[in-house]
Amino acid sequence: FLQFVFHTYTTGFTLLNGNGTVKAEEYSLQQKQILYGLGSISYAACIGALPLVFMNRYTLKSSVMQLVVKKLLPAPLLALMSAFTAAVVRSPEFENGIEVMDRNGKVVGVSQKAGEKAVKETALSRAVLFGTAFFLPAVLTYFVERAKFAKTPRALASVRMFMITSVLAGMLPVSFSMFPQCGEIKRADLEPEILSSTEETELFYNRGI
Repeated sequence: FLQFVFHTYTTGFTLLNGNGTVKAEEYSLQQKQILYGLGSISYAACIGALPLVFMNRYTLKSSVMQLVVKKLLPAPLLALMSAFTAAVVRSPEFENGIEVMDRNGKVVGVSQKAGEKAVKETALSRAVLFGTAFFLPAVLTYFVERAKFAKTPRALASVRMFMITSVLAGMLPVSFSMFPQCGEIKRADLEPEILSSTEETELFYNRGI
């Protein structure tokens, strides 16, 4: 359930902050994105819960297995699923293309390649943000637990929550600054119809967040 809530929030954020220049005439773009979003949320929640299901199904006594399956594995899965949901929800951007502009802000065409680049950059930044924010605290909490700095389960939970909050707060600006909001793409990397419509060597697009 918590996985479902988390991915619902991040998917809603992605829907609201994607590139708004995508055009589609044959269907309702918003309806398609919502449908994609519901599917990706359900899939990501199930995959994210697999380590816990695995632990409950097969009682693993080894401390190493407990560490890997219960504490270390969920973070990479969360990073992967966060990137997956962002890519699926914003897939119309590389299916239909997004607007690219020259240095003066004049729209010179609609490019699928620019849309693909924007979605890839956003998905990667999302994976780095959530992967680091949950992987690093899990490792630190493990050492705190081994060193017995936290004497009670409540104290350990408080330490873990503090670490997650601190790492997440520190990673937010890093994630948002990995790629510029106004992305650049070389003219040579664009479609032939755009190449023939401008002499600019570099064009720009709205990446979204």
